[in-house]
Amino acid sequence: MPGAGLATTSDVNRIEAPVTFKAYLICAFASFGGIFFGYDSGYINGVTGSEVFINLIEGGSRTTLQGKWLSLITSILSAGTFFGALIAGDVSDRIGRKWTVIVGCFIYIFGVIIQICTGTGGDALGVIVAGRLIAGIGVGFESAIVILYMSEICPRKVRGALVAGYQFCITIGLLLAACVNYGVKDDNSREEYRIPIGIQFIWGVILATGLFFLPDSPRYFVKRGRVEDARHSLARLRGQPGESEYVETELAEIIANEEYERSVIPTNTFFSSWAACFSGSVFKSNSNLRKTILGTSLQMMQQWTGVNFIFYYSTPFLQSTGAISNTFLISLIFTLVNVCSTPISFYTVEKWGRRPLLLWGALGMLICQFLVAIIGVTVGFNKTFSIENPDAAARADTPTVQRASNPSAVNAQIAFIAIFIFFFASTWGPGAWILIGEIFPLPIRSRGVALSTSSNWLWNTIIAVITPYMVSPDEGNLRSSVFFIWGGLCTCAFVYTYFLVPETKGLSLEQVDQMMAETSPRTSAKWRPTTTFAAQMGMTDGKHDVDNVHVENKEKDFVA
Repeated sequence: MPGAGLATTSDVNRIEAPVTFKAYLICAFASFGGIFFGYDSGYINGVTGSEVFINLIEGGSRTTLQGKWLSLITSILSAGTFFGALIAGDVSDRIGRKWTVIVGCFIYIFGVIIQICTGTGGDALGVIVAGRLIAGIGVGFESAIVILYMSEICPRKVRGALVAGYQFCITIGLLLAACVNYGVKDDNSREEYRIPIGIQFIWGVILATGLFFLPDSPRYFVKRGRVEDARHSLARLRGQPGESEYVETELAEIIANEEYERSVIPTNTFFSSWAACFSGSVFKSNSNLRKTILGTSLQMMQQWTGVNFIFYYSTPFLQSTGAISNTFLISLIFTLVNVCSTPISFYTVEKWGRRPLLLWGALGMLICQFLVAIIGVTVGFNKTFSIENPDAAARADTPTVQRASNPSAVNAQIAFIAIFIFFFASTWGPGAWILIGEIFPLPIRSRGVALSTSSNWLWNTIIAVITPYMVSPDEGNLRSSVFFIWGGLCTCAFVYTYFLVPETKGLSLEQVDQMMAETSPRTSAKWRPTTTFAAQMGMTDGKHDVDNVHVENKEKDFVA
């Protein structure tokens, strides 16, 4: 904007305003979107265990869903979110971060309406699958762009804690789903599955309505050349007047970094913008290719921990072992541990950092997974015996049921699964989401976060598809042995973190890029900034004309 002057500084400690309570609230509200993710992941666990729903799908011929139908119904949501997240990055660069999330809310609501219609006519399987696919696209929009939006608006000193709030909302969603499932499990009518589905409608309305009143990302506005809009947005987010020196110096830093990044990352066309995500050498720590691999593999590793096996399939899995009488209650306890453990990361992620959190978390998880597997194959879940079905009404279809030979061993397995959830919820759960919002430079950030989130949902889909075949009694029937697989993958996550994950604690998004250029993951925790991007771009201390950093008005010719 011609003639607009900005205060600049070379002092790295003066590039951001002090954090106010209002700023906390604005940044924290966006994390509410995690409830979409969590509730959608959790409610299906109870629906697929509902006798009424099973009769709709199987026609009354079975008491449990066949592995192929369980796999399809569970995984189709993740397939939708994969494509939704992939599209969302481009959409957010065109219409803005907050409006992309709002559009995702409406897509999600439409998918929920279709799901509610399951059993009212037509093929019940087709209706629930179509509804979850459409809702998944909406969840994909939300899961990718809420992380992007939060990373771009949160103050650097508390960014990790606030983005961890997204994971906390995921756990709240899982808990709400478990509570709803537990509350309707004995209803024995179509409301047994319709109530858990219908409650999703509320989350879409709340998030869309709230975001309507929040400012968009100042970094989005800078990318579009709308400097004054960026100033107004930053002033609201930091609780400062638009002319505040803090607002102006932070804005100058964002602009200077954007100019620098555009000089080294050409993104003039749609295809060049995508190609930029894969440019550079895989052996160079600051290359875009290395960052894209880091973001996508972080989300892959998060799924490899096996946590969604517990939340997607704990009810049918525990039912198949015959070792637990009240499987819904155990599932609810797992979810409660998840919720109570996640807030620990609000403190630890800023006190100890991202890298130590992921390292110790992976170590704790792999120990728990191997213990569950070893106990299970020796004296636990895998050791059961048959008795006559105590339910006389069900005896004709299922004459015998399984019971645990050693209930104490089964209880020990459940305890270690709960401890595993503690380690995941306080480390890898929030940690992976925090890092993918921090590691990408502005020109490719929306697409980088979209690719990383798509990776999460791709592996979510793969795991959701293959797991029923691994543990279903009429398929692989691995039972406790499946935990050897998750333990091995957690070991991979430990090694991966040690060699490849950098420390980003306490740095602005602009400083993260500089840190990755000057250090390696294993030495990144020692790196400290010595100057600002504004100083590097020749913007000396004092007032500086925006024209001098060549910020163009890209409204008309913006194509990247």
